[in-house]
Amino acid sequence: MTKFVKRHDGNLPSERLRQRGVGQKAAQPVHDAAALLAAIVESSDDAIVSKSLLGIITTWNRGAERLFGYTAEEAVGQPITMLIPEDRLQEEPAILARIQAGEPVDHFETIRRRKDGSLLDISLTISPIRSSDGAIIGASKIARDISERKRAAEHQELLLREMHHRVKNLFAVTGSIITLAARTAQTPGDLASAMMDRLVALSQAHEMTLPSFSGGEAFQEKSTSLFRLLSALLSPYEEHGAGRWHLHGEDISVSAERVTRLALLFHEYATNAVKYGSLSVADGRLDITVSVRSDICEIQWLESKSHVSTRHEPGKPGFGTKLEETIIRSLNAEVSREWQPGGLVIRLSIPHDAFTSAR
Repeated sequence: MTKFVKRHDGNLPSERLRQRGVGQKAAQPVHDAAALLAAIVESSDDAIVSKSLLGIITTWNRGAERLFGYTAEEAVGQPITMLIPEDRLQEEPAILARIQAGEPVDHFETIRRRKDGSLLDISLTISPIRSSDGAIIGASKIARDISERKRAAEHQELLLREMHHRVKNLFAVTGSIITLAARTAQTPGDLASAMMDRLVALSQAHEMTLPSFSGGEAFQEKSTSLFRLLSALLSPYEEHGAGRWHLHGEDISVSAERVTRLALLFHEYATNAVKYGSLSVADGRLDITVSVRSDICEIQWLESKSHVSTRHEPGKPGFGTKLEETIIRSLNAEVSREWQPGGLVIRLSIPHDAFTSAR
């Protein structure tokens, strides 16, 4: 009679273990794990480098070749300081001291030099290498290129500074407009109307120069041109596509910093033309001619068929007049007016650099 013996330890016989592959797994050679680790290091996109406690490079993976430009043959056996710019050489003794004390260095941002001499922003993680008996015999470094991230951060900071600058300027301009308007406004309604018109003009002008938030021109402030600015300010006065205003001559570039003053100045002229001049009557016409000679830009603002032959002259200078005088002074410009039987001619003489440089 055959006897069956129940095993209480839950183990199967060794032969059956081998049949299920368990024995083979347990018996896998240790060097396979080392080979796998070496393959991972070699294929890593990050630069993985080891060095001795004397700072001599002992291993150099393909990621390091791509990042720093040196081949393994060129790098191994050389001092790690060949990658460190002169003004950062003091970092190496401090790093080695921490490694010898058994302290890792985690995500240390610094600058290193490539073979071609260019500088590179990197993030370093450094860990001690220990022998089988636990003694520290070197250091392992993982370096990651963070140049794009640094550039993005710098662009973002630039944008924030620009937005801060723009907001401060707009508040300053708005404060000046309120101060001037309050001196001449007869009623709260007059003050509100004057402020609304001018703020709308500023909004139209600044919309053309706001920086983009995406693409290749991200964070770059946009310039515009005088004709584009005038078209934006005069577009509300078109009637069913009829040409009531016309631009002639040479267009001229306007930097974003100069848009505010020019927008306010020409908004005043347009507002007066709508109230009293050529844009106040059905058959009126406005012609603006720009000519550039040497370092001066000449602008002629000609209103015709306006049936206004005398100057609209209140008892004292109004808000618009005071604002115009302030802007003309800031642009170092000259202005003259001539009232003709058919309408008004305004002649402006403005230095060319008033359109492109801040004063």
